[in-house]
Amino acid sequence: MEWQGWLSLGVTFGSVLLLMLTRLSPHLVLVGALTLLSVTGVLSASEALAGFSNAGLITVAAMFVVAAGLHSSGGIDLLVNKLLGRPRSVFGAMVRLFIPVVPLSGFLNNTPVVATMIPAINAWSRRINIAPSKLMIPLSYGAIMGGCLTMIGTSTNLVVSGQYQALTGGEGFSIFAITPIGLPVAAIGVAFMLLFLPRLLPDRRERKPFENMREFTLEVAIDPLGPLVGLSVEQAGLRNLERVYLVEIDRRDSIVTAVPSEEILRGGDRLVFAGETEAISDLLRINGIVASINPDKTPLSEDRAERRLVEVVVSQSCSSIGMTVRGSRFHDRYGAIVLAVARNGERIAGNLGNIIIKPGDTLLLEARPVFVTRQKYNKDFLVVNDLDTVQPRHKKAVLSWLILLVLVACAGLDITSMLNASLLGAGAMLMTGCLSVSQAEKSLDLPVLITIAASFALGAALQKTGVAQLLAQNIVSLSGGQPWLLLILTYAAVSLMTETITNNAAAVIMVPIVLAITASAGLNPEPFMFAVMMAASASFATPLGYQTNLMVYGPGGYRFSDFMRAGLPMNLVVGISTVSILLLGWPLEL
Repeated sequence: MEWQGWLSLGVTFGSVLLLMLTRLSPHLVLVGALTLLSVTGVLSASEALAGFSNAGLITVAAMFVVAAGLHSSGGIDLLVNKLLGRPRSVFGAMVRLFIPVVPLSGFLNNTPVVATMIPAINAWSRRINIAPSKLMIPLSYGAIMGGCLTMIGTSTNLVVSGQYQALTGGEGFSIFAITPIGLPVAAIGVAFMLLFLPRLLPDRRERKPFENMREFTLEVAIDPLGPLVGLSVEQAGLRNLERVYLVEIDRRDSIVTAVPSEEILRGGDRLVFAGETEAISDLLRINGIVASINPDKTPLSEDRAERRLVEVVVSQSCSSIGMTVRGSRFHDRYGAIVLAVARNGERIAGNLGNIIIKPGDTLLLEARPVFVTRQKYNKDFLVVNDLDTVQPRHKKAVLSWLILLVLVACAGLDITSMLNASLLGAGAMLMTGCLSVSQAEKSLDLPVLITIAASFALGAALQKTGVAQLLAQNIVSLSGGQPWLLLILTYAAVSLMTETITNNAAAVIMVPIVLAITASAGLNPEPFMFAVMMAASASFATPLGYQTNLMVYGPGGYRFSDFMRAGLPMNLVVGISTVSILLLGWPLEL
Protein backbone atom coordinates (compact mmCIF):
# COMPACT_ATOMS: atom_id res chain seq x y z
CA MET A 1 0.00 0.00 0.00
CA GLU A 2 1.43 3.38 -1.04
CA TRP A 3 1.68 6.49 1.10
CA GLN A 4 -1.70 7.79 -0.16
CA GLY A 5 -3.34 4.68 1.29
CA TRP A 6 -1.59 5.01 4.64
CA LEU A 7 -2.53 8.70 4.78
CA SER A 8 -6.18 7.93 3.97
CA LEU A 9 -6.25 5.24 6.63
CA GLY A 10 -4.62 7.59 9.16
CA VAL A 11 -7.03 10.43 8.37
CA THR A 12 -10.00 8.08 8.74
CA PHE A 13 -8.90 6.67 12.11
CA GLY A 14 -7.84 10.12 13.28
CA SER A 15 -11.28 11.49 12.43
CA VAL A 16 -12.95 8.64 14.31
CA LEU A 17 -10.79 9.24 17.38
CA LEU A 18 -11.47 12.99 17.33
CA LEU A 19 -15.20 12.36 17.13
CA MET A 20 -15.01 9.85 19.98
CA LEU A 21 -12.65 11.62 22.37
CA THR A 22 -13.23 15.35 21.84
CA ARG A 23 -16.15 17.77 21.75
CA LEU A 24 -15.28 19.00 18.27
CA SER A 25 -18.33 19.22 16.03
CA PRO A 26 -18.54 16.45 13.42
CA HIS A 27 -18.73 18.89 10.53
CA LEU A 28 -15.49 20.60 11.63
CA VAL A 29 -13.65 17.28 11.94
CA LEU A 30 -14.81 16.01 8.56
CA VAL A 31 -14.16 19.29 6.74
CA GLY A 32 -10.65 19.13 8.21
CA ALA A 33 -10.25 15.59 6.84
CA LEU A 34 -11.52 16.71 3.43
CA THR A 35 -9.05 19.60 3.42
CA LEU A 36 -6.10 17.34 4.29
CA LEU A 37 -6.98 14.79 1.59
CA SER A 38 -7.37 17.55 -1.01
CA VAL A 39 -4.23 19.53 -0.08
CA THR A 40 -2.02 16.40 -0.12
CA GLY A 41 -3.31 15.39 -3.54
CA VAL A 42 -4.92 12.15 -2.41
CA LEU A 43 -8.15 13.47 -3.91
CA SER A 44 -8.61 15.96 -6.71
CA ALA A 45 -10.75 19.03 -6.06
CA SER A 46 -13.71 17.51 -7.88
CA GLU A 47 -13.38 14.23 -5.93
CA ALA A 48 -13.07 16.00 -2.58
CA LEU A 49 -16.14 18.17 -3.22
CA ALA A 50 -18.28 15.52 -4.94
CA GLY A 51 -20.36 15.03 -1.78
CA PHE A 52 -21.71 18.58 -2.03
CA SER A 53 -23.41 17.74 -5.34
CA ASN A 54 -24.57 14.26 -4.37
CA ALA A 55 -28.26 13.56 -5.03
CA GLY A 56 -28.71 12.11 -1.53
CA LEU A 57 -27.46 15.29 0.12
CA ILE A 58 -29.72 17.55 -1.95
CA THR A 59 -32.68 15.27 -1.19
CA VAL A 60 -31.95 15.58 2.54
CA ALA A 61 -31.87 19.39 2.25
CA ALA A 62 -35.16 19.47 0.33
CA MET A 63 -36.84 17.20 2.89
CA PHE A 64 -35.77 19.58 5.67
CA VAL A 65 -37.79 22.28 3.87
CA VAL A 66 -40.79 19.96 3.40
CA ALA A 67 -40.74 19.11 7.13
CA ALA A 68 -40.52 22.81 7.99
CA GLY A 69 -43.56 23.45 5.78
CA LEU A 70 -45.59 20.90 7.74
CA HIS A 71 -44.47 22.51 11.02
CA SER A 72 -45.01 26.12 9.95
CA SER A 73 -48.48 25.40 8.59
CA GLY A 74 -49.54 23.65 11.80
CA GLY A 75 -49.87 20.36 9.93
CA ILE A 76 -48.04 18.40 12.61
CA ASP A 77 -50.04 20.14 15.35
CA LEU A 78 -53.23 19.11 13.55
CA LEU A 79 -52.18 15.46 13.65
CA VAL A 80 -50.83 15.55 17.20
CA ASN A 81 -53.91 17.24 18.67
CA LYS A 82 -56.17 14.65 17.07
CA LEU A 83 -54.21 11.60 18.23
CA LEU A 84 -52.56 12.27 21.60
CA GLY A 85 -55.67 12.60 23.80
CA ARG A 86 -55.51 12.04 27.57
CA PRO A 87 -54.16 8.54 28.35
CA ARG A 88 -54.02 7.45 31.99
CA SER A 89 -50.83 5.36 31.97
CA VAL A 90 -47.30 5.48 30.57
CA PHE A 91 -48.15 2.50 28.36
CA GLY A 92 -51.18 4.32 26.95
CA ALA A 93 -49.18 7.52 26.47
CA MET A 94 -46.47 5.66 24.56
CA VAL A 95 -49.08 4.04 22.29
CA ARG A 96 -50.58 7.48 21.55
CA LEU A 97 -47.08 8.87 20.98
CA PHE A 98 -46.00 6.16 18.52
CA ILE A 99 -49.19 6.46 16.41
CA PRO A 100 -48.15 9.84 14.88
CA VAL A 101 -44.36 9.72 15.37
CA VAL A 102 -43.50 6.40 13.70
CA PRO A 103 -45.37 6.95 10.40
CA LEU A 104 -44.44 10.65 10.31
CA SER A 105 -40.75 9.77 10.59
CA GLY A 106 -41.14 7.36 7.70
CA PHE A 107 -41.88 10.19 5.29
CA LEU A 108 -40.13 13.15 6.87
CA ASN A 109 -36.55 13.32 8.05
CA ASN A 110 -36.86 12.20 11.68
CA THR A 111 -34.67 15.02 13.03
CA PRO A 112 -37.16 17.85 12.30
CA VAL A 113 -40.03 15.57 13.40
CA VAL A 114 -38.45 15.20 16.85
CA ALA A 115 -37.57 18.91 16.98
CA THR A 116 -41.23 19.72 16.31
CA MET A 117 -42.60 17.17 18.76
CA ILE A 118 -40.40 17.99 21.78
CA PRO A 119 -42.34 21.10 22.92
CA ALA A 120 -45.67 19.39 22.12
CA ILE A 121 -44.75 16.30 24.16
CA ASN A 122 -43.42 18.48 26.99
CA ALA A 123 -46.73 20.33 27.25
CA TRP A 124 -48.75 17.12 26.80
CA SER A 125 -46.82 15.26 29.52
CA ARG A 126 -47.64 18.02 32.02
CA ARG A 127 -51.29 17.92 31.01
CA ILE A 128 -51.58 14.15 31.55
CA ASN A 129 -49.34 14.22 34.67
CA ILE A 130 -46.64 11.90 33.31
CA ALA A 131 -42.96 12.78 33.68
CA PRO A 132 -41.29 13.90 30.41
CA SER A 133 -38.48 11.44 31.21
CA LYS A 134 -40.96 8.62 30.55
CA LEU A 135 -41.73 9.89 27.04
CA MET A 136 -38.70 11.67 25.55
CA ILE A 137 -36.55 8.57 24.91
CA PRO A 138 -39.57 6.77 23.39
CA LEU A 139 -40.05 9.85 21.17
CA SER A 140 -36.48 9.57 19.87
CA TYR A 141 -36.52 5.77 19.56
CA GLY A 142 -39.92 5.84 17.82
CA ALA A 143 -38.62 8.40 15.32
CA ILE A 144 -35.55 6.24 14.68
CA MET A 145 -37.74 3.20 14.06
CA GLY A 146 -40.00 5.24 11.78
CA GLY A 147 -37.01 6.53 9.85
CA CYS A 148 -36.23 2.94 8.82
CA LEU A 149 -39.59 2.53 7.07
CA THR A 150 -38.65 4.34 3.84
CA MET A 151 -35.60 5.71 2.08
CA ILE A 152 -36.61 9.31 2.85
CA GLY A 153 -37.23 8.70 6.56
CA THR A 154 -33.67 9.45 7.59
CA SER A 155 -30.73 11.21 6.01
CA THR A 156 -28.62 8.08 6.53
CA ASN A 157 -30.71 6.04 4.10
CA LEU A 158 -30.48 8.75 1.46
CA VAL A 159 -26.74 9.14 1.97
CA VAL A 160 -26.06 5.40 1.68
CA SER A 161 -28.24 5.22 -1.44
CA GLY A 162 -26.44 8.19 -2.95
CA GLN A 163 -22.99 6.81 -2.20
CA TYR A 164 -23.96 3.35 -3.46
CA GLN A 165 -25.09 4.93 -6.72
CA ALA A 166 -21.90 7.03 -6.99
CA LEU A 167 -19.49 4.13 -6.30
CA THR A 168 -21.20 1.43 -8.36
CA GLY A 169 -22.59 3.51 -11.20
CA GLY A 170 -25.92 1.72 -10.80
CA GLU A 171 -29.32 3.01 -9.83
CA GLY A 172 -30.09 4.10 -6.29
CA PHE A 173 -32.74 2.45 -4.13
CA SER A 174 -36.45 3.23 -4.56
CA ILE A 175 -38.39 4.98 -1.81
CA PHE A 176 -39.87 1.75 -0.40
CA ALA A 177 -36.85 -0.52 -1.02
CA ILE A 178 -36.06 -0.75 2.70
CA THR A 179 -39.70 -1.11 3.84
CA PRO A 180 -39.77 -4.96 3.84
CA ILE A 181 -37.00 -4.85 6.49
CA GLY A 182 -37.91 -1.64 8.27
CA LEU A 183 -41.60 -2.40 8.81
CA PRO A 184 -41.24 -5.71 10.72
CA VAL A 185 -38.20 -4.40 12.62
CA ALA A 186 -40.14 -1.27 13.61
CA ALA A 187 -43.08 -3.42 14.78
CA ILE A 188 -40.75 -5.57 16.91
CA GLY A 189 -38.96 -2.50 18.29
CA VAL A 190 -42.20 -0.70 19.19
CA ALA A 191 -43.54 -3.84 20.90
CA PHE A 192 -40.33 -4.13 22.94
CA MET A 193 -40.54 -0.47 23.97
CA LEU A 194 -44.16 -0.75 25.04
CA LEU A 195 -43.43 -3.80 27.18
CA PHE A 196 -40.16 -2.78 28.83
CA LEU A 197 -39.42 0.98 28.58
CA PRO A 198 -42.10 2.06 31.12
CA ARG A 199 -40.10 0.13 33.75
CA LEU A 200 -36.61 0.95 32.45
CA LEU A 201 -37.01 4.73 32.18
CA PRO A 202 -36.68 7.03 35.22
CA ASP A 203 -39.47 9.18 36.63
CA ARG A 204 -38.00 12.67 36.97
CA ARG A 205 -40.87 15.04 37.36
CA GLU A 206 -40.46 18.77 36.98
CA ARG A 207 -41.20 21.27 39.70
CA LYS A 208 -44.81 22.13 40.39
CA PRO A 209 -46.37 24.68 38.03
CA PHE A 210 -45.24 28.28 38.72
CA GLU A 211 -42.84 27.25 41.50
CA ASN A 212 -40.00 29.82 41.35
CA MET A 213 -40.89 30.62 37.74
CA ARG A 214 -41.33 34.06 36.25
CA GLU A 215 -44.98 34.59 35.36
CA PHE A 216 -46.37 36.83 32.66
CA THR A 217 -49.76 38.37 32.15
CA LEU A 218 -50.74 37.38 28.63
CA GLU A 219 -53.63 38.67 26.58
CA VAL A 220 -54.79 36.94 23.40
CA ALA A 221 -57.99 37.04 21.34
CA ILE A 222 -60.40 34.52 19.86
CA ASP A 223 -60.27 34.65 16.06
CA PRO A 224 -63.83 35.55 14.92
CA LEU A 225 -63.41 33.20 11.96
CA GLY A 226 -61.58 30.47 13.86
CA PRO A 227 -62.72 27.04 15.08
CA LEU A 228 -62.96 28.01 18.78
CA VAL A 229 -66.01 30.26 18.40
CA GLY A 230 -69.03 28.59 20.01
CA LEU A 231 -66.98 26.13 22.05
CA SER A 232 -66.82 26.13 25.82
CA VAL A 233 -63.55 26.85 27.62
CA GLU A 234 -63.31 23.13 28.43
CA GLN A 235 -64.03 22.02 24.85
CA ALA A 236 -61.43 24.45 23.49
CA GLY A 237 -58.77 22.81 25.69
CA LEU A 238 -58.07 26.00 27.65
CA ARG A 239 -58.97 24.72 31.12
CA ASN A 240 -56.15 22.22 31.83
CA LEU A 241 -53.10 24.18 30.67
CA GLU A 242 -50.88 23.67 33.70
CA ARG A 243 -48.20 26.31 33.07
CA VAL A 244 -50.63 28.96 31.87
CA TYR A 245 -54.10 29.55 33.28
CA LEU A 246 -57.10 31.60 32.21
CA VAL A 247 -57.61 34.60 34.49
CA GLU A 248 -60.49 36.45 32.84
CA ILE A 249 -62.36 37.13 29.60
CA ASP A 250 -62.81 40.73 28.40
CA ARG A 251 -65.88 41.14 26.15
CA ARG A 252 -65.90 44.89 25.46
CA ASP A 253 -69.15 45.35 27.40
CA SER A 254 -68.31 43.03 30.31
CA ILE A 255 -65.55 41.08 32.02
CA VAL A 256 -65.90 37.43 33.01
CA THR A 257 -63.79 36.62 36.05
CA ALA A 258 -63.25 33.21 37.69
CA VAL A 259 -64.06 31.84 34.25
CA PRO A 260 -66.18 28.66 34.46
CA SER A 261 -65.35 25.67 32.26
CA GLU A 262 -68.81 25.94 30.63
CA GLU A 263 -68.28 29.54 29.46
CA ILE A 264 -68.90 29.77 25.69
CA LEU A 265 -66.21 31.57 23.69
CA ARG A 266 -67.22 34.33 21.28
CA GLY A 267 -65.37 35.84 18.35
CA GLY A 268 -63.23 38.78 19.47
CA ASP A 269 -63.13 37.68 23.14
CA ARG A 270 -59.93 38.89 24.76
CA LEU A 271 -58.56 36.20 27.04
CA VAL A 272 -56.20 37.15 29.88
CA PHE A 273 -53.84 34.35 30.97
CA ALA A 274 -51.01 34.10 33.46
CA GLY A 275 -48.05 31.89 32.68
CA GLU A 276 -44.42 31.55 31.64
CA THR A 277 -42.74 32.12 28.30
CA GLU A 278 -42.57 28.58 26.95
CA ALA A 279 -46.20 27.91 27.87
CA ILE A 280 -47.22 31.10 26.10
CA SER A 281 -45.44 29.85 22.98
CA ASP A 282 -47.51 26.66 23.15
CA LEU A 283 -50.71 28.66 23.64
CA LEU A 284 -50.11 30.78 20.53
CA ARG A 285 -49.86 27.62 18.41
CA ILE A 286 -53.52 26.77 19.09
CA ASN A 287 -55.65 27.21 15.98
CA GLY A 288 -58.20 29.95 16.66
CA ILE A 289 -56.08 32.02 19.05
CA VAL A 290 -54.45 35.22 17.77
CA ALA A 291 -52.56 38.08 19.37
CA SER A 292 -54.75 40.66 21.09
CA ILE A 293 -54.10 44.12 19.69
CA ASN A 294 -55.58 47.59 19.95
CA PRO A 295 -59.39 47.80 20.24
CA ASP A 296 -59.66 49.85 17.05
CA LYS A 297 -58.13 47.02 15.02
CA THR A 298 -59.43 43.50 14.47
CA PRO A 299 -57.18 40.57 15.37
CA LEU A 300 -56.93 39.65 11.68
CA SER A 301 -55.97 43.09 10.38
CA GLU A 302 -52.24 42.45 10.43
CA ASP A 303 -50.13 40.10 8.33
CA ARG A 304 -48.43 38.03 11.03
CA ALA A 305 -46.74 35.36 8.94
CA GLU A 306 -43.23 36.69 9.59
CA ARG A 307 -43.70 37.61 13.24
CA ARG A 308 -41.94 35.83 16.08
CA LEU A 309 -41.67 36.05 19.85
CA VAL A 310 -39.04 38.29 21.45
CA GLU A 311 -38.45 38.82 25.16
CA VAL A 312 -37.14 42.31 26.04
CA VAL A 313 -36.45 44.46 29.10
CA VAL A 314 -37.57 48.11 29.13
CA SER A 315 -34.52 50.38 29.38
CA GLN A 316 -34.29 53.70 31.24
CA SER A 317 -34.33 55.59 27.92
CA CYS A 318 -37.52 54.03 26.56
CA SER A 319 -39.90 56.73 25.30
CA SER A 320 -42.97 54.75 26.45
CA ILE A 321 -42.13 54.83 30.17
CA GLY A 322 -45.05 56.15 32.22
CA MET A 323 -47.63 55.33 29.52
CA THR A 324 -50.04 52.43 29.43
CA VAL A 325 -49.44 49.69 26.89
CA ARG A 326 -52.50 50.82 24.94
CA GLY A 327 -51.93 54.55 25.38
CA SER A 328 -48.35 54.33 24.11
CA ARG A 329 -49.64 53.09 20.74
CA PHE A 330 -46.97 50.44 21.09
CA HIS A 331 -47.75 48.66 17.84
CA ASP A 332 -47.54 51.81 15.71
CA ARG A 333 -44.43 53.08 17.47
CA TYR A 334 -42.32 49.89 17.47
CA GLY A 335 -43.95 47.57 14.96
CA ALA A 336 -44.47 45.00 17.71
CA ILE A 337 -47.39 43.70 19.78
CA VAL A 338 -47.15 43.34 23.58
CA LEU A 339 -48.32 39.86 24.53
CA ALA A 340 -47.26 39.73 28.17
CA VAL A 341 -45.70 41.79 30.95
CA ALA A 342 -43.75 40.78 34.06
CA ARG A 343 -42.28 43.01 36.78
CA ASN A 344 -39.66 41.96 39.32
CA GLY A 345 -40.04 38.38 38.16
CA GLU A 346 -43.79 38.28 38.84
CA ARG A 347 -46.85 38.72 36.68
CA ILE A 348 -48.82 41.96 36.78
CA ALA A 349 -52.51 41.38 37.41
CA GLY A 350 -55.19 43.21 35.49
CA ASN A 351 -55.95 44.15 31.91
CA LEU A 352 -52.85 44.11 29.72
CA GLY A 353 -53.68 47.33 27.87
CA ASN A 354 -53.95 49.31 31.14
CA ILE A 355 -50.54 48.30 32.53
CA ILE A 356 -48.20 51.30 32.89
CA ILE A 357 -44.76 50.62 31.40
CA LYS A 358 -41.87 51.07 33.85
CA PRO A 359 -38.08 50.67 33.55
CA GLY A 360 -37.01 47.07 34.10
CA ASP A 361 -40.33 45.57 33.01
CA THR A 362 -39.97 42.38 31.00
CA LEU A 363 -42.17 42.35 27.91
CA LEU A 364 -43.00 39.44 25.69
CA LEU A 365 -43.46 40.85 22.18
CA GLU A 366 -44.58 39.53 18.86
CA ALA A 367 -42.40 41.38 16.36
CA ARG A 368 -40.92 41.16 12.92
CA PRO A 369 -37.29 39.97 12.74
CA VAL A 370 -36.14 43.52 11.92
CA PHE A 371 -37.21 44.62 15.44
CA VAL A 372 -34.22 42.79 16.95
CA THR A 373 -31.84 44.49 14.51
CA ARG A 374 -33.27 47.94 15.23
CA GLN A 375 -32.79 47.56 18.98
CA LYS A 376 -29.02 47.32 18.47
CA TYR A 377 -29.15 51.01 17.58
CA ASN A 378 -32.39 52.14 19.26
CA LYS A 379 -31.87 51.56 23.00
CA ASP A 380 -35.52 51.57 24.09
CA PHE A 381 -35.29 47.86 24.90
CA LEU A 382 -32.66 45.28 25.76
CA VAL A 383 -33.33 42.04 23.89
CA VAL A 384 -32.82 39.18 26.34
CA ASN A 385 -34.34 36.28 24.42
CA ASP A 386 -35.19 35.98 20.74
CA LEU A 387 -37.55 32.99 20.94
CA ASP A 388 -37.82 32.75 17.15
CA THR A 389 -41.35 31.32 17.47
CA VAL A 390 -43.79 32.00 14.65
CA GLN A 391 -47.52 31.33 14.87
CA PRO A 392 -48.53 28.52 12.48
CA ARG A 393 -50.43 29.25 9.27
CA HIS A 394 -53.28 26.93 10.18
CA LYS A 395 -55.20 27.54 6.94
CA LYS A 396 -52.35 25.82 5.09
CA ALA A 397 -52.24 22.70 7.30
CA VAL A 398 -54.31 20.43 5.04
CA LEU A 399 -52.51 21.74 1.96
CA SER A 400 -49.10 20.90 3.46
CA TRP A 401 -50.23 17.30 4.06
CA LEU A 402 -51.49 17.10 0.48
CA ILE A 403 -48.09 18.25 -0.83
CA LEU A 404 -46.34 15.56 1.23
CA LEU A 405 -48.71 12.83 0.02
CA VAL A 406 -48.21 13.84 -3.63
CA LEU A 407 -44.43 13.88 -3.08
CA VAL A 408 -44.46 10.36 -1.65
CA ALA A 409 -46.78 9.09 -4.39
CA CYS A 410 -44.59 10.50 -7.16
CA ALA A 411 -41.47 8.88 -5.71
CA GLY A 412 -43.21 5.64 -4.72
CA LEU A 413 -44.81 5.10 -8.15
CA ASP A 414 -41.54 5.97 -9.93
CA ILE A 415 -43.17 8.93 -11.65
CA THR A 416 -40.00 10.83 -10.80
CA SER A 417 -36.88 10.33 -8.70
CA MET A 418 -36.73 10.96 -4.96
CA LEU A 419 -34.51 13.96 -5.66
CA ASN A 420 -36.97 15.57 -8.06
CA ALA A 421 -39.98 14.71 -5.88
CA SER A 422 -38.38 16.28 -2.81
CA LEU A 423 -37.33 19.40 -4.74
CA LEU A 424 -40.82 19.80 -6.17
CA GLY A 425 -42.29 19.28 -2.68
CA ALA A 426 -40.03 21.95 -1.18
CA GLY A 427 -40.90 24.35 -3.99
CA ALA A 428 -44.62 23.70 -3.54
CA MET A 429 -44.38 24.44 0.19
CA LEU A 430 -42.83 27.82 -0.61
CA MET A 431 -45.08 28.77 -3.53
CA THR A 432 -48.29 27.93 -1.66
CA GLY A 433 -47.24 29.90 1.43
CA CYS A 434 -46.99 26.93 3.80
CA LEU A 435 -43.75 28.54 4.95
CA SER A 436 -41.75 31.66 4.16
CA VAL A 437 -38.37 31.86 2.47
CA SER A 438 -36.72 32.81 5.76
CA GLN A 439 -38.28 29.80 7.49
CA ALA A 440 -37.07 27.55 4.68
CA GLU A 441 -33.55 28.94 5.03
CA LYS A 442 -33.58 28.35 8.79
CA SER A 443 -34.81 24.77 8.31
CA LEU A 444 -31.61 23.80 6.49
CA ASP A 445 -29.46 22.23 9.21
CA LEU A 446 -26.08 23.29 7.81
CA PRO A 447 -23.90 21.33 10.27
CA VAL A 448 -25.73 18.11 9.32
CA LEU A 449 -25.53 18.86 5.59
CA ILE A 450 -21.83 19.77 5.77
CA THR A 451 -21.11 16.62 7.80
CA ILE A 452 -22.77 14.46 5.16
CA ALA A 453 -21.08 16.18 2.22
CA ALA A 454 -17.60 16.22 3.77
CA SER A 455 -17.77 12.60 4.88
CA PHE A 456 -18.06 11.49 1.24
CA ALA A 457 -14.40 12.49 0.81
CA LEU A 458 -13.29 9.86 3.34
CA GLY A 459 -15.24 7.16 1.52
CA ALA A 460 -13.82 8.22 -1.84
CA ALA A 461 -10.25 8.21 -0.49
CA LEU A 462 -10.62 4.73 1.04
CA GLN A 463 -11.83 3.35 -2.27
CA LYS A 464 -9.43 5.25 -4.56
CA THR A 465 -6.28 4.31 -2.63
CA GLY A 466 -7.18 0.63 -2.29
CA VAL A 467 -7.57 0.75 1.50
CA ALA A 468 -11.18 -0.42 1.30
CA GLN A 469 -10.17 -3.37 -0.87
CA LEU A 470 -7.36 -4.35 1.49
CA LEU A 471 -9.59 -4.16 4.57
CA ALA A 472 -12.27 -6.12 2.75
CA GLN A 473 -9.89 -8.94 1.86
CA ASN A 474 -8.79 -9.24 5.48
CA ILE A 475 -12.39 -9.28 6.75
CA VAL A 476 -13.38 -11.91 4.17
CA SER A 477 -10.40 -14.01 5.23
CA LEU A 478 -11.31 -13.59 8.91
CA SER A 479 -14.87 -14.79 8.29
CA GLY A 480 -13.78 -17.84 6.33
CA GLY A 481 -15.87 -16.61 3.41
CA GLN A 482 -19.16 -17.33 5.23
CA PRO A 483 -21.78 -14.90 3.84
CA TRP A 484 -23.95 -14.98 6.98
CA LEU A 485 -20.96 -14.19 9.19
CA LEU A 486 -19.94 -11.31 6.90
CA LEU A 487 -23.46 -9.87 7.22
CA ILE A 488 -23.31 -10.07 11.02
CA LEU A 489 -19.82 -8.50 11.08
CA THR A 490 -21.03 -5.70 8.80
CA TYR A 491 -23.99 -4.87 11.03
CA ALA A 492 -21.90 -5.08 14.23
CA ALA A 493 -19.11 -2.86 12.85
CA VAL A 494 -21.48 -0.13 11.68
CA SER A 495 -23.49 -0.32 14.91
CA LEU A 496 -20.39 0.10 17.08
CA MET A 497 -19.13 3.02 14.97
CA THR A 498 -22.54 4.72 15.09
CA GLU A 499 -22.57 4.68 18.90
CA THR A 500 -19.21 6.45 19.05
CA ILE A 501 -19.30 8.79 16.02
CA THR A 502 -22.20 10.20 13.97
CA ASN A 503 -24.48 7.84 12.11
CA ASN A 504 -23.89 9.47 8.73
CA ALA A 505 -20.12 9.42 9.11
CA ALA A 506 -20.19 5.76 10.16
CA ALA A 507 -22.31 4.83 7.14
CA VAL A 508 -20.22 6.75 4.61
CA ILE A 509 -16.93 5.31 5.92
CA MET A 510 -18.28 1.74 5.83
CA VAL A 511 -20.07 1.77 2.44
CA PRO A 512 -16.91 1.52 0.28
CA ILE A 513 -15.48 -1.16 2.58
CA VAL A 514 -18.69 -3.21 2.48
CA LEU A 515 -18.92 -2.87 -1.32
CA ALA A 516 -15.33 -4.12 -1.57
CA ILE A 517 -16.22 -7.05 0.72
CA THR A 518 -19.17 -8.11 -1.43
CA ALA A 519 -17.12 -7.75 -4.63
CA SER A 520 -14.24 -9.84 -3.20
CA ALA A 521 -16.54 -12.59 -1.95
CA GLY A 522 -18.91 -12.52 -4.94
CA LEU A 523 -21.91 -11.59 -2.79
CA ASN A 524 -25.13 -9.66 -3.43
CA PRO A 525 -24.45 -6.07 -2.20
CA GLU A 526 -28.11 -5.14 -1.65
CA PRO A 527 -28.74 -6.88 1.73
CA PHE A 528 -25.38 -5.59 2.98
CA MET A 529 -26.38 -2.01 2.07
CA PHE A 530 -29.63 -2.50 3.96
CA ALA A 531 -27.64 -3.78 6.95
CA VAL A 532 -25.51 -0.61 6.84
CA MET A 533 -28.62 1.60 6.73
CA MET A 534 -30.34 -0.18 9.60
CA ALA A 535 -27.22 -0.39 11.79
CA ALA A 536 -26.35 3.27 11.22
CA SER A 537 -29.87 4.35 12.19
CA ALA A 538 -30.38 1.91 15.08
CA SER A 539 -28.39 3.90 17.61
CA PHE A 540 -30.00 3.66 21.03
CA ALA A 541 -27.32 3.06 23.67
CA THR A 542 -25.81 6.56 23.88
CA PRO A 543 -27.09 10.11 23.33
CA LEU A 544 -24.14 10.75 21.00
CA GLY A 545 -24.72 8.28 18.18
CA TYR A 546 -27.91 9.73 16.78
CA GLN A 547 -29.00 13.35 16.66
CA THR A 548 -32.53 12.75 17.97
CA ASN A 549 -31.10 11.09 21.10
CA LEU A 550 -29.05 14.18 21.79
CA MET A 551 -32.08 16.41 21.19
CA VAL A 552 -34.18 14.72 23.92
CA TYR A 553 -31.25 14.41 26.37
CA GLY A 554 -31.89 17.79 28.05
CA PRO A 555 -35.72 18.05 27.80
CA GLY A 556 -36.06 14.57 29.33
CA GLY A 557 -33.69 15.35 32.19
CA TYR A 558 -31.68 12.21 31.38
CA ARG A 559 -28.30 10.91 32.45
CA PHE A 560 -25.95 8.99 30.19
CA SER A 561 -26.77 5.79 32.08
CA ASP A 562 -30.47 6.13 31.20
CA PHE A 563 -29.64 5.62 27.53
CA MET A 564 -27.40 2.66 28.34
CA ARG A 565 -30.14 0.98 30.39
CA ALA A 566 -32.83 1.42 27.75
CA GLY A 567 -30.68 1.43 24.62
CA LEU A 568 -28.47 -1.65 24.94
CA PRO A 569 -31.46 -4.04 24.92
CA MET A 570 -32.96 -2.06 22.03
CA ASN A 571 -29.71 -2.41 20.07
CA LEU A 572 -29.75 -6.18 20.56
CA VAL A 573 -33.43 -6.58 19.68
CA VAL A 574 -33.21 -4.45 16.54
CA GLY A 575 -29.89 -5.99 15.47
CA ILE A 576 -31.07 -9.58 15.83
CA SER A 577 -34.36 -8.76 14.06
CA THR A 578 -32.64 -7.00 11.16
CA VAL A 579 -30.03 -9.71 10.51
CA SER A 580 -32.64 -12.48 10.82
CA ILE A 581 -34.98 -10.82 8.31
CA LEU A 582 -32.13 -10.21 5.86
CA LEU A 583 -30.91 -13.81 6.12
CA LEU A 584 -34.42 -15.18 5.59
CA GLY A 585 -35.58 -12.78 2.88
CA TRP A 586 -32.55 -11.99 0.70
CA PRO A 587 -30.09 -14.20 -1.17
CA LEU A 588 -26.59 -13.28 0.02
CA GLU A 589 -24.80 -14.88 -2.91
CA LEU A 590 -25.12 -13.73 -6.51
